[in-house]
Amino acid sequence: MSPRQITVLGECVADAFTEPANASNELALRVLPGGGPANTAVALARLGTPTRFLARLSGDVFGRLFRAHLEASGVDLSYAVAADEPSTLAVAELDAHGQAAYSFHAQDTADWQWAPGELATVDLSGTACVHTGSLALVREPGGAVVEEFLAAVSPQVTVSIDPNVRPLLVRPEFYRDRLARWCGLADILRLSEDDLELLLPGASPERACDTWHAGGARLVVITLGAEGALVSLDGERLRLPAVAARVVDTVGAGDSFTAGLLHHLGHRGLLDGRLAGIGLEDVAEACRFAARVAALTCSVVGPNPPWRSQLEQLATAGGA
Repeated sequence: MSPRQITVLGECVADAFTEPANASNELALRVLPGGGPANTAVALARLGTPTRFLARLSGDVFGRLFRAHLEASGVDLSYAVAADEPSTLAVAELDAHGQAAYSFHAQDTADWQWAPGELATVDLSGTACVHTGSLALVREPGGAVVEEFLAAVSPQVTVSIDPNVRPLLVRPEFYRDRLARWCGLADILRLSEDDLELLLPGASPERACDTWHAGGARLVVITLGAEGALVSLDGERLRLPAVAARVVDTVGAGDSFTAGLLHHLGHRGLLDGRLAGIGLEDVAEACRFAARVAALTCSVVGPNPPWRSQLEQLATAGGA
């Protein structure tokens, strides 16, 4: 079965990683194209899912980098807006475990300036699923426009949301206030253990799943780092182990997991409407595949998800 298109909506961010410089009074930066939704779109396209990205791309040096990266990965940019505003920049510093701490330069940048007319003409007739999240849902003035778009399309497509909480830019309570609305719009909610602690401090993953199911989300997947993932479909749950990986850094791993999950479900013809034909084992199989995609992303520098051929080579070699 040929998978139907997945449409991703959200931001591109220039991820600048600190590197050793030639002099003590210099700082060298290596800039890679990133941003949660953009990473997910790239990963989906590289896996073989027809992928369209709804984004506002600046004409500056970073915007040109984004466009080249997305197009080289096979992402459809036919509805991308050519924005006048500058690109968003994030400076990342990695710790000894490959975890990134960010500082953001995001004031009045292109990603958050959505106007209603920019999404009104989007044709979703070939789309099975719309995925969004991260800062696109909470940064104004565009956040409200994105929410309105989701409300309009949710009756006709599967909606997937990854909150990807960024407390340096938006206070966690702002996410909490909106999360109930998002659960009412979303069929799939994928988030990390860090997101969980910021959204429901002290809550167990199981209790959080119950809360979000009650709000309307049918499928909740919480990735737990080295502890694997918790999968909950209408309250029926499984815990899945992590895939062993040589970790260079974890940048983009969660986005790749989301892409792997959506790709696998789409390839099986299970992304449609309110997920009527899906079962827990279907989701577990998709999450096992997603964990392999995320593990390969962790094995390289930056948000650089694998191509389908790399996964096939790993499977042939007997790897994860």
